[in-house]
Amino acid sequence: MGEHTSVTRRAVDEVKAMIASGRVGPGERLPTERDLSARLGVSRSSMREAIRALTTLGVLESRHGAGVYVTALRPADLLETFSVLAEVSQGETLLEVLQVRRMLEPAATALAAARASAEDLDRIGSLLERMEDAPDTVCADTVTADLGFHQAIVASTGNATLAAINDGLSSRTFNARVWAGHREAGLTAKLAEDHRRIHEALLARDPDAARAAATVHVLRVERWLRADLSGGG
Repeated sequence: MGEHTSVTRRAVDEVKAMIASGRVGPGERLPTERDLSARLGVSRSSMREAIRALTTLGVLESRHGAGVYVTALRPADLLETFSVLAEVSQGETLLEVLQVRRMLEPAATALAAARASAEDLDRIGSLLERMEDAPDTVCADTVTADLGFHQAIVASTGNATLAAINDGLSSRTFNARVWAGHREAGLTAKLAEDHRRIHEALLARDPDAARAAATVHVLRVERWLRADLSGGG
């Protein structure tokens, strides 16, 4: 079993190397399974598993009756499986996810302050308004608007890889839990204030203020989670 897995992994690595070297590029058809297995010296079954694994990862796509093709290799597609991380993480791992967000979100928000277009800022402002419509009742729309607010900020940097990673570190389920916990503690106004400060910094085109506001926000959520996990929140 272990040997078969290592052979499949080698086949996966070989196909990735073909793509990385430019021998087959985005949107191009891969050689047939038979040709690949002969070329790489692996069994057809191992090659089939390698293709299946790379398809799951968003690297390859099977087109019915036309063969297997390399995808467009867009960051959002390649990192799609990564998006399960925040959704299923619990306890200390979830804290680690927030710590990574504390590294990335402030830098991304600072970059957004410099790069966001007027259209981007309008969209971010509209999402903030949706959040502020019902900050005390905290409905599903509040959670959706909150996620959209942060995603729109990172998307406005123009860095698709950063946006895809940010999406992977975000979780609707966890976001709902954060709002519910802050509502029970009477602290939803604090979350709303964080979002307003972030938005004001973006409008002012002030990267330092944007970085600081985003840091305060993620730290607030991180401290809440730490207290919640220890039974004190």
